[in-house]
Amino acid sequence: MTKQNTKPNILVVNDDGITATGIKNLMEVMQELGNVVVVAPDSPQSGMGHAITIGKPIRFDKVDLYTGVEMYKCSGTPVDCVKIAVNKIFKGKKPDLCVSGINHGLNNSINVIYSGTMSAAVEGAIEKIPSVGFSLDDFAQDADFSHCKKYIKTICEQVLEHGLPEATLLNVNFPKGNNIKGIKICRQANAKWAEEFEERTDPYKRPYYWLTGVFQNFDKGEDTDVWALEHNYASVVPVQFDLTAHHAIPILNGWSFNEEKSMAKEKKNINAPDSLNLG
Repeated sequence: MTKQNTKPNILVVNDDGITATGIKNLMEVMQELGNVVVVAPDSPQSGMGHAITIGKPIRFDKVDLYTGVEMYKCSGTPVDCVKIAVNKIFKGKKPDLCVSGINHGLNNSINVIYSGTMSAAVEGAIEKIPSVGFSLDDFAQDADFSHCKKYIKTICEQVLEHGLPEATLLNVNFPKGNNIKGIKICRQANAKWAEEFEERTDPYKRPYYWLTGVFQNFDKGEDTDVWALEHNYASVVPVQFDLTAHHAIPILNGWSFNEEKSMAKEKKNINAPDSLNLG
């Protein structure tokens, strides 16, 4: 894969599968910006996180779904799709941009941890490709993505022009409906799912469990992605894949991990007079 007419090369991936409406809309926007290569799972892979395929073959085949677009379906995970694209399709010549989505459903707040959409974008960033994940607050297979397109184009134009800070990618979420007020640069809200496993019975009278839950927002800040979406803004959160809790390092440095001190303390306790043994 090489650049043509100086246009940027753009990798498009997702987790909802190659036939999803979201990836079609994202691909259409990217065609306005550069040369597009699509590599997507051959079936839905939502909630896969950063899973990769180990111990079994990965297959990818060229498909002809849309005229003028180089497309491949992959048997692996969203992250596998990025790895295959970089290594076998682009052959190590990195694309200029990696975009993932448009996901059917939000990936705001803690959802970023579980998201196959965002993990594909994270893998792009690990490969030092400017990367963006896009999601819409609509799970319907026939969801209307049209109101997102102009914002996607603007964001990607800015990324292509300016690049992104090292080891950083963007997590972009859109509210449902065509009355988006604009874009807000946000932080990830402190929120989580209060999960339940609903017990059901199969036709053979055997129990099985279905994951359900309620989204709980503990964060009242007006600079979060949850707040932005609730107020009809598109949220843009810069994300990093360095998971180090840097603020905890000084705390841990105050703990006693010194083996000599620990052994001396233990020896002192062993040699203590019997009269002091109150056990």
